[in-house]
Amino acid sequence: MTPTHADLARPADSGAGTPTPTPADHPFAGDPVFDLHLGGKLQTVSTSPLRDAADLSLAYTPGVARVCEAIAADPALTSSYTWVPNTVAVVTDGTAVLGLGDIGPAAAMPVMEGKAVLFKEFGGVDAVPICLDTTDVEEIVETVARMAPSFGGINLEDISAPRCFEIEQRLAARLDVPVFHDDQHGTAVVVLAALVNALRLTGRDAATTRVVIAGAGAAGVACAKILLAAGVDDLVVTDRRGVLRTGREGMTPVKAELAAITADRTGRSGSLDDALDGADVFIGVSGGAVGESSIARMAPDALVFALANPTPEVHPEVAHRHARVVATGRSDFPNQINNVLAFPGIFRGALDVRATGVDESMKVAAAMAIADLVGDDLAEDYVIPSPFDPRVAPAVAAAVAAAARTAGLARR
Repeated sequence: MTPTHADLARPADSGAGTPTPTPADHPFAGDPVFDLHLGGKLQTVSTSPLRDAADLSLAYTPGVARVCEAIAADPALTSSYTWVPNTVAVVTDGTAVLGLGDIGPAAAMPVMEGKAVLFKEFGGVDAVPICLDTTDVEEIVETVARMAPSFGGINLEDISAPRCFEIEQRLAARLDVPVFHDDQHGTAVVVLAALVNALRLTGRDAATTRVVIAGAGAAGVACAKILLAAGVDDLVVTDRRGVLRTGREGMTPVKAELAAITADRTGRSGSLDDALDGADVFIGVSGGAVGESSIARMAPDALVFALANPTPEVHPEVAHRHARVVATGRSDFPNQINNVLAFPGIFRGALDVRATGVDESMKVAAAMAIADLVGDDLAEDYVIPSPFDPRVAPAVAAAVAAAARTAGLARR
């Protein structure tokens, strides 16, 4: 049987090409982090043997011309005879990298390489890191759109808000491949998965649960929208100036839209502290600090997702004094909300059915697939599976593919 793209493992370094510097050759020699990054974390590897002239004539000229002519006559053959259908562009402008902020495209490359490694290791998806030397929305959209024929999907990464919203929306409307801003939707999918299980553990119903999201950037906006889609009705979003509500001065169009579907429906207003008074759920995606007194004002059996990295909005030990379930973005505490639970499987499923996009139903399906894997092992310190659970990516891929077909977004 012919192996699929997902079956192709990365072979060992053949030793060809430019020699990789030894650890003694670089200025941070002996530091295990820098030693691991020496020479980068990626390489391209041929899947075609080149042992002799016969192999060369098949892989390159004259044989390759026949494949080119066939694709020119029928562009759909690209999905069979190139790497395009299993390859994703990981695109950034370096303006919102991790918790480091606007560090520029060159400094963003190690993160984009890392993202590509995660795509391959967890989803069997080939990915190419692309760091753009522009922060102009029009230039980014045009550049990515012109590169799009080389890729089966576009993963936008670490682009600051509010530009990230317009860039994603315009590319999704223009291209017929999945466009996915992971800082928004990857976070939102995993938050929903963890929340579904935390609500189950505490006997709550989504429709009657009071949720407060601190942070109205990329992750906060996406979390709010996916929770609303999943049945949460009582939800407010706050920024540095308090609850987003219509009529408040100085709001961006994105925040105004969010206010209309959140606080305006609940009638809530005031500061973050005011919003947390009696709330069931706190989701922090802002990076700001939240005092213990504010968490103490929440409802009994509260759920606290303090996701800022590396410093959570409230330390887990402090949160546990008042909350039943605590989640963070860190790997050294239980219940890690990690995007790697989502994006490899989402792209795997979308690529497998040649989806033309990623809609809200596909994201919700991914979240429910992740949540279901916890099963009867559900506990306060286990509301979300481990990123290393081998069941995660296949389950997410299957759920996303099925949702894409139901939504009419699948081409096979």
